[in-house]
Amino acid sequence: MSNEATVASDSASESFVAQLARYFPDVTRVRIPVRVSGVNPGGCTFSESTVIEYGTPNEVLFASALPLEFEDKVRLENADGSLRAEASVVAVQSHNGKLAVAVRFARHIANWIIQR
Repeated sequence: MSNEATVASDSASESFVAQLARYFPDVTRVRIPVRVSGVNPGGCTFSESTVIEYGTPNEVLFASALPLEFEDKVRLENADGSLRAEASVVAVQSHNGKLAVAVRFARHIANWIIQR
């Protein structure tokens, strides 16, 4: 069973993702369309298109309609394939039925646009 959702980025979603971004030092505003996918503990796959709104060298933040929880594992991919990364959810903040989600890369991403 597959669960697919699309999240539109509007000023409301940006503002609640920005609220979560306050907790991440060195955060940079970005705008990178990605597909977030994974498998939940029950074995069902999930996937959605969203936009990375903030990033650090190790984390990215985005709005999501998926039922993600702390420590869930996800895969992030952009359209041209230059970003393919495994990550874990490190923070979730709810706002009007949507989530602001922060995930941390499982390993260093050599071609990630935000470097130290």
